[in-house]
Amino acid sequence: MFDTERDPTAVELDLFVPQVPSTVWRALTEPSLIRRWLARSTGFVAEVGATFILEIPADPPAEISCQVLTVEPDRRFTHSYTDLRGDPPARWNVDWSLHREGSGTRILLTHGGFDIHQRQQRMARNAAERGWNNTVLPKLAEVVRDLET
Repeated sequence: MFDTERDPTAVELDLFVPQVPSTVWRALTEPSLIRRWLARSTGFVAEVGATFILEIPADPPAEISCQVLTVEPDRRFTHSYTDLRGDPPARWNVDWSLHREGSGTRILLTHGGFDIHQRQQRMARNAAERGWNNTVLPKLAEVVRDLET
């Protein structure tokens, strides 16, 4: 990660992959590829304002309502992330920033908007960090790698 102070209200992770940003961009924005590393998406298009649902395989299954906020091809993709199971529903933002690094790409993930003053939100933040770090990012790296073979 860059030498900056971490935001306690956000999960901030980075991952280096030896593939170019355009390859990573495909994995982040093509529904058939998103399904391989994250979840099935319904209605997804990489256009600002577009809304879509992520179907998270969990017990019970979860539907995450999302809206595309930023689209900068090969550079940045941001969407809202609203867990409809909460009372009230919990709303966060997920930002993917791609930076060319040598012949590869540094992927910076920020999942922000957690209210660390609420116990449930602190627990959700910690669970999200574990999920992104231990499961989702490694799967994303695998999908990106497979695109180059």
